[in-house]
Amino acid sequence: MSAYDLSDWELREMKSKPITNEDLEMLYKITKSYEALFSKRSTEIRKRGIDVNKLSEKDFKDLILDHYSFLKRPVFVDGENIFIGNGKQNLSELDKYLAK
Repeated sequence: MSAYDLSDWELREMKSKPITNEDLEMLYKITKSYEALFSKRSTEIRKRGIDVNKLSEKDFKDLILDHYSFLKRPVFVDGENIFIGNGKQNLSELDKYLAK
């Protein structure tokens, strides 16, 4: 993330200040999916023996609220625009957005 000028953004370290239900609901209003916000790379999945294919939207929500590593990061929110995760396509779209 050092490639971006984030001086005008509110940065939040999720480990020390976990996401609240209200924050998650705000993200859900934009994405319409808790699964879209869920990190399938979390090490907690294996530790807990979770079968991601059997999870419901409520399960995704509950897990994200339970442990910070279940939230896909980074998450950039600017009004109705949201960029989730560090996938190549997402970062490319974020680059275009921040270049405006």
